[in-house]
Amino acid sequence: MTRTLYPLVALVLGLASALPAQEDAGFKVVVNANNPGTSIKRSALSDIFLKRTTLWADGTPAQPVDQSLMSGLRMAFSKKVHGRGVDAIQNYWQQQIFSGRSTPPLVKLSDAEVLDFVRARPGGVGYVSSTVTLIDGVKVLKLAE
Repeated sequence: MTRTLYPLVALVLGLASALPAQEDAGFKVVVNANNPGTSIKRSALSDIFLKRTTLWADGTPAQPVDQSLMSGLRMAFSKKVHGRGVDAIQNYWQQQIFSGRSTPPLVKLSDAEVLDFVRARPGGVGYVSSTVTLIDGVKVLKLAE
């Protein structure tokens, strides 16, 4: 029985390696459609989500929105953008809150809620699954190194 699995496993592994690498790690960075940008550096996006940067280049207040703490999407975003896990980011926010410096971004529980939030705010920025079909009022920013 295990001999019949080997060709199947080899086939699946071969197909997986033939697929293009997923550049976005499973998420899209979305902003309000009025945002003039087309791309953003990871470090700049991290600064917006950590509220180290509070304004977009055009002076619009940045309004980041996160996904649920338990979301695999948030885990992927945290690793790719912040270079740290969700727990490390939570520790950062606990320090910010305790010291009275800042509060974390709002959290939405679904891609649809994130899209609604971003669409309704000129400075809105969030991330959604790469499989989501976008709606009017939002656009994707390319994530740059």
